Amino acid sequence: MQKQAITGYEETKNLSPSQQALISFYRAFNTRDMEAMSLNWAQTKDISMDNPVGGIKRGWTEIREVYAHIFNGPAEVSVEFHDYTLHETQEIFFVVGRERGKFRIGSEVIELAIRTSRIYQWIEGRWQQIHHHGSIDDPALLAHYQSAVRGN
Repeated sequence: MQKQAITGYEETKNLSPSQQALISFYRAFNTRDMEAMSLNWAQTKDISMDNPVGGIKRGWTEIREVYAHIFNGPAEVSVEFHDYTLHETQEIFFVVGRERGKFRIGSEVIELAIRTSRIYQWIEGRWQQIHHHGSIDDPALLAHYQSAVRGN
């Protein structure tokens, strides 16, 4: 069964806590809400993120810097999560899928296509993100995106 893409703007009332946590991430990202993003991630030194621009970041302090750069920068970035599967146990859930979206800076628009996985852990009575990995398959798109993000 094909799942609907997650944009962050979905109604969460009748959804599972894991689905709510995932939607909350995309809502925080697409609305540039650092407080909501902070609530979505575990606040430990053990968490990690590996993305096409920032490389590997460990701990909330380093990960927060990546989001601050995106949220406070001149580019408009929006993504939705699609073509995914969700796998859940009592203490961990993870999703594997794809993000599509737009990176817009000035008149330049880059259509994004990112392979994405996210891992959440049940911590203190709620799902908290502990890992994210994103990668871009197309070498030309990756180079164009990296150049645009870095202002080259």
